[in-house]
Amino acid sequence: MDFLLECIGFAPDQDLERLAQLVRSQGEPVAWRGPRGEHLRLALAPGLDLRLDREDGANFSSLYPHYQCEQRLRVAVDQVRSLPDSPFDALLTGRANPAARAAPPSDDESYALSLVLTDARRLPARVERGHVLAVAFAGFALDVAAVGAAPMPVAPGGALRFRDGGWIEPLGGADDPGGCVDLSLCVRSTRRFENPLSGLSVDQLVVEAPGRPLTLFVSPWQLGEDGLEPPVAGSWISGTFVLSGRIAGGLGGPSQHGRRTFG
Repeated sequence: MDFLLECIGFAPDQDLERLAQLVRSQGEPVAWRGPRGEHLRLALAPGLDLRLDREDGANFSSLYPHYQCEQRLRVAVDQVRSLPDSPFDALLTGRANPAARAAPPSDDESYALSLVLTDARRLPARVERGHVLAVAFAGFALDVAAVGAAPMPVAPGGALRFRDGGWIEPLGGADDPGGCVDLSLCVRSTRRFENPLSGLSVDQLVVEAPGRPLTLFVSPWQLGEDGLEPPVAGSWISGTFVLSGRIAGGLGGPSQHGRRTFG
C-alpha cells in the first residue's frame, strides 16, 4: 500500500525506510492493533495519520494512510471476514443505509459497500448477517479514471444510480483487493493542507453520497500523469478507491479481544 501514501502528500520517490524510522522515533501506539510488534501512528493533520505495522519476526514494515473520519454510516452486515495478510484488519461487506424495520427500503438511499476495518479486535467472535454497525471511514485512490462535469456511466446490470446520478459499486472479482469500490460521485467541497513531513500539499475531498457524505484522498501525481485536473467543488470524480476506517457503534456488547473468527 506504499503508493497510497501519495494520497497524503508523500512523493513517489519518498525514502520509505527513512519514513518508517521517523514513525518509530516520533509515533505513538495505535489502539486495537496487535499485542506484539510495532503498531504506531504519527499525526500529520487533524484526523490524518501515517501508520506503521510490523509483526514480531517480520522482516518488513507496512506504511499506510489513515483518516479518523467523524461522519458515521450505518451498514447492515453481509459478511465480516479476516484478511490473512493483515491479521488485525477485517473486511466488511454489506449494505449502507439499511432501512429501519418499519420503513420500506429505498434503492436511492441504500447501496452495496465493502471496506477494511482497522480495529477488528473490537469485534465479537461472530457477527450475524443483517447486524447493523456504525462505521467511520475514508477512501484513498487506487486509480482516478475521470474528473469532469458529469458522472461516468455504469455497465448494464451494474450499480444502481443515486438520485443525482452518482453510484458506488464494490469490486467483487476473485483477484480484486478487499475493501475496494468503483465510484462516480460529485465533489461537495475540498480542503488543502500541508503534510508537515514532506512540505507537500494534500487535498481532502468531501463527496456527495446517500445518507452521509464521504471523504476521499487522491494522488496529485496520478492526476498529473493522466492529464486530469484537480477535483473542485461541483466536479465529478470517478475511479477506484480502497475504503478503510473503524467501528463507530453498533457492537451492542463487550468485545472478545484477540478472537478473529468472524461469521
